[in-house]
Amino acid sequence: MRILLYSGKGGVGKTSVAAATGVQLASLGHRTLVMSVDPAHSLADSFDLGGKLFHGATGEPLEVAPRLWIQEVNIQREIKRHWNAISGYITALLRTSGLGDVEAEEMALFPGMEELSALMYVNQYRKSGQFDVVVLDCAPTAESLRFVSLPTTLDWYMKHVFSFERKLFKAIRPIANRVSPVDLPPEAYFQNIQDLFGKIEGIDQVLEDAEVTSVRLVTNAEKMVLRETQRAFVYFSLHGLTVDQVIVNRLFPGEIHGEFFAGWREMQTKVLAEIESYFSPIPISRVPLFPREVLGLERLGEFARTLYGEGVDPSTVTRTERPYQFVREDGVYQVRLKLPFTEKGEIGLFKKDDELVVELGAIRRHIGLPTSMSAMEPAGAHMEGNMLIVEMRTS
Repeated sequence: MRILLYSGKGGVGKTSVAAATGVQLASLGHRTLVMSVDPAHSLADSFDLGGKLFHGATGEPLEVAPRLWIQEVNIQREIKRHWNAISGYITALLRTSGLGDVEAEEMALFPGMEELSALMYVNQYRKSGQFDVVVLDCAPTAESLRFVSLPTTLDWYMKHVFSFERKLFKAIRPIANRVSPVDLPPEAYFQNIQDLFGKIEGIDQVLEDAEVTSVRLVTNAEKMVLRETQRAFVYFSLHGLTVDQVIVNRLFPGEIHGEFFAGWREMQTKVLAEIESYFSPIPISRVPLFPREVLGLERLGEFARTLYGEGVDPSTVTRTERPYQFVREDGVYQVRLKLPFTEKGEIGLFKKDDELVVELGAIRRHIGLPTSMSAMEPAGAHMEGNMLIVEMRTS
């Protein structure tokens, strides 16, 4: 099964891109599911199904065309199915603070529930072979990063904290519940957590396998949007996922003229040049602004043909190599970048704001640095085979 993860700043047209990709894949014969992980679901609206569905109908896969299903994760349904003991305890805890029943239930929806529920579905579909391709329409960038980091975080918690915490609470619960104004979590709470972990176990390796999972970043040719796309690129790379495409959406087409649009066109041209410089050698796809809203199967099909071309398969694996890696070795932070057919003397390095800039002849690569390394300076570099290793130190 292939997993295609579409991420980007809110409002860039990410849902339209994910939906159009699903239409293209289904037309090529793939059993395709497009799943929305965004709490503000708009996937059904993208297919122009809003008025035809009762509330929650897309909580399970809903077939909207031959070989094409959509699913919007319904968190209320997921709580009843997977989170009963956890949600019940948190709700009871919040009620003791004076919150009413409804407010307590709403507050019990803590961050990460939707993302974890979606991961469980992806793992389930991977094991069952129900679909050939799952297209994930992710929430805006910050939530997307939480989505991919959850498996690692939960794995660490289960290995280092969970067993100790469970044993401790089991030992002190009878006494503590007599004197404490708030009951400690019951055993069912911990069993619920263990069951949830079992349902996503192994998904971290799946997300990091470039033969299975690819990230596509959707952006607009605007400075503020580009900065968020750059940060997303850095953090997906940091979490070991492979970005194999950047999609620049809503570019003004050549037929738009007039003084009003001159400034916008000039700005888009400049930002597009920055995008190509920053993300090279990752392919950049361009999609023009359409004359009307992209809604329904027919227009989504038109959008897909513009984005991919007639008959092109978006699920094809085109890139398996990470552009760069961030590591810490013997207490030293390093940026590792593959530069085949390169001699050390040809390479130039300097720091610009929170970016490391690598120059190779006329080619310049901008590498955004994670927060932990953004205040550091390049202190030296050496080649190991075709790998450039740059050491970063606090100045």
